Amino acid sequence: MDGVWRLGKSTRVVCGWGLCRWVVCEAATNERDFVEIECGLSLRTSNIDPRRSRCNSEITMKIVRRDFVRNGPGSVKMVAEDSDDLWYAYNLIAVGDSVMAVTFRKVQREVPGGGRDSERVRLKLEVQVEEVDYDKDAAVLRIRGKNILENDQVKIGAFHTLEIELKRPFVLRKGIWDSLALDTLKQASDPAASADLAVVLMQEGLGQIFLVGRSVTSSRARIETSIPRKHGPAIAGYESTLKKFFENVLQAFVKHVDFSVVRCAVIASPGFTKDQFHRHLLLEAERRQLRPIIENKSRIILVHTNSGYRHSLGEVLNAPNVMNMIKDTKAAKEVKALNDFFTMLSNDPARACYGPKHVEVAHERMAVQTLLITDELFRNSDVKTRKKYVDLVESVKDSGGEAFIFSSMHVSGEQLAQLTGIAALLRFPLPDLEDIEM
Repeated sequence: MDGVWRLGKSTRVVCGWGLCRWVVCEAATNERDFVEIECGLSLRTSNIDPRRSRCNSEITMKIVRRDFVRNGPGSVKMVAEDSDDLWYAYNLIAVGDSVMAVTFRKVQREVPGGGRDSERVRLKLEVQVEEVDYDKDAAVLRIRGKNILENDQVKIGAFHTLEIELKRPFVLRKGIWDSLALDTLKQASDPAASADLAVVLMQEGLGQIFLVGRSVTSSRARIETSIPRKHGPAIAGYESTLKKFFENVLQAFVKHVDFSVVRCAVIASPGFTKDQFHRHLLLEAERRQLRPIIENKSRIILVHTNSGYRHSLGEVLNAPNVMNMIKDTKAAKEVKALNDFFTMLSNDPARACYGPKHVEVAHERMAVQTLLITDELFRNSDVKTRKKYVDLVESVKDSGGEAFIFSSMHVSGEQLAQLTGIAALLRFPLPDLEDIEM
């Protein structure tokens, strides 16, 4: 543990990862007394001895300041800590909102002799949002709109594109903070919502590494090798090529899998490829003394899938040993809800429906027990359409049902999107829904 421990009311100790600060309570009389653990937004009391403990904090959106009323106007100042946070911000920011942040802009200046010169200056602008773009690969939000903040360099009404990056504070102002916006804000700053997994999807000659976050599934590496047949004279070439392939996957694993961030690492494949690579990984880790792998080998689990392609990520999330690792997360609950829907659709199709029209009719009849909907539907540029879906979610909850909002950038959200992005489990059968055009 980094930092200095001296008993006293002003003691502060920073954890080894620099995420948490332990603050000894004023009433402390010895090192075992209660201390306050301040981590991000959470402040709680615990009898953990910081010198003997590691931080298991989840990195979540940092909410610096809130100033709004429910279903009324207001603002929030926040800092995105990871790509999932940027995705939440993307879903929070709507056309007509305003965003204020520090930015850079090239401005023209007069120089002696009557000429003009351009200079890139740092300044604070607030734009009224006209367009929002999320760049997953660059981990940046681009927000285009007209400047509404008085500034010497930029006129009011001039167009500007703000780039919101990780660790860069920004202020979001909304005319109405509806229930969906408040739920999104809550999820963004909730450590329990985290479900970070590293997944190595494999089959002979193909290896892919994915990071599955709270809301975003991103591809980090793809390794392809042509593997010769393992029969006859080619057997020697097969073994050497397979070993080289495993070595390339191992290098990608070391580069992209951070056990201080992910809950577990999953190696998945058809057949025995996963078992062979797992053996190679552990043997090489011991030989090279790769401490992160050696110390976390119990958090590396194996899963059978039908292929090494991206669509098999759904099989990984459904695996019991993976579900057990993420069972307390929002993602696990969504995966279970989606599985329950597909099971019901197969076994009792009159108690499951999908498509906006069918779900709307089922709700009018008070039949919706569980609503599944993707966040893509809320990003509709038509305010009435967005409000319709917000009201639907609220109404389902008010009538005693559950509502799950799936990220369209997550594996489960991608599956739901193939079913129009909205589906429902019903309290009672509605066989006549099939007669209604979708």
